Amino acid sequence: MDRKDRLFIAAVAADCRAAAEKWGLGVESDRFCTAAEMDAPDALAREEGFLSGISRRIVHGPFNELSTAAIEPRVTEITRARFAQALALAEKLGAEKLVLHTGYIPRIYYPEWYIDRSADFWRAFLSEHPSGPPIVLENVLESDPCVPLEIVRRVNDPRLRLCLDIGHANAQAAGVSPEEWVRRTAHWLSHVHLHSNDGTGDTHGPLFSGTIPMKEILSLLAELAPGATWTLETLEAETSCRFLTELGWIED
Repeated sequence: MDRKDRLFIAAVAADCRAAAEKWGLGVESDRFCTAAEMDAPDALAREEGFLSGISRRIVHGPFNELSTAAIEPRVTEITRARFAQALALAEKLGAEKLVLHTGYIPRIYYPEWYIDRSADFWRAFLSEHPSGPPIVLENVLESDPCVPLEIVRRVNDPRLRLCLDIGHANAQAAGVSPEEWVRRTAHWLSHVHLHSNDGTGDTHGPLFSGTIPMKEILSLLAELAPGATWTLETLEAETSCRFLTELGWIED
């Protein structure tokens, strides 16, 4: 089955534009991962130029030093402002989804405290911003799905769902396999970041490398989260696209 209509190439790939055009895929923009990039007078025009000719778009929003449950209240205020800015830009760019990190940092925040505070943040944020693309929360440093999963469960709003980053799950694993991440998050899953590593670091390697059983992961995703979209978040896209054609997931 050809799944091109659900697949995106991350702009982090050196061959992002070439691969997207060759294979007929969407693009996940990462220009605004650093919040200050949104302040440039020509920020929107530059990204429109980069995405010219790409009809299917996802925007990855800012994350550096941002937290929805920061202990310092002014950090939460800045986070709210930056996320609102990113949501507005994503809407203007015609993005299908806006990817944002949970911001959770182990040993800095107690999980239950972070979940409670973040759920409050997102309820208020979604109430204040009723328009714009859906937001998907991405796991980064979490060793298991509890924090992101409980946040979206408690908010329980269709505009807030999960982005499962398979590579991050493998790099941060503490007895929870990538397959278990898929099983536990599937019901709330809207988007997936696909890349691999050997479990010791977040290397964003090709799908056929590392220790992640990617064929099994892809089969689980197809079975348990058939409506989710995916982004190849590898540093080079062509070889992973070829891997997907060999599996019959996209047509050459």
